[in-house]
Amino acid sequence: MKYFFLSEGWAVARVWASDGLWQITAWRRQPDIQRMNICLVEQNELLWLYRVEEAVLTVEVKPTTPEIASQTIGQVVLKRLMSAEQVIERLGTAETKCQLQNIQLVVQ
Repeated sequence: MKYFFLSEGWAVARVWASDGLWQITAWRRQPDIQRMNICLVEQNELLWLYRVEEAVLTVEVKPTTPEIASQTIGQVVLKRLMSAEQVIERLGTAETKCQLQNIQLVVQ
């Protein structure tokens, strides 16, 4: 698995694999990209952790609202996705939050 952090108000747009732009018809599915329930807080901004499958090489992200789009760059391409070790190191040096949807999974 690979990982990246994405600001609240941004969403994944296009995705690239080793053979180029992700083609749903060729792969017969969407790329496996999941937002995890972990975020960092930096300068009052939430950065959500996303997990992507190994086949994904590059991810393009865009703001989801006109307000954010007018204050930032129109799109960003993430070419250096993180390993699990890099994520753990980053979480260890940041103010983190964990949103628990089911406390019983943690307590047991």
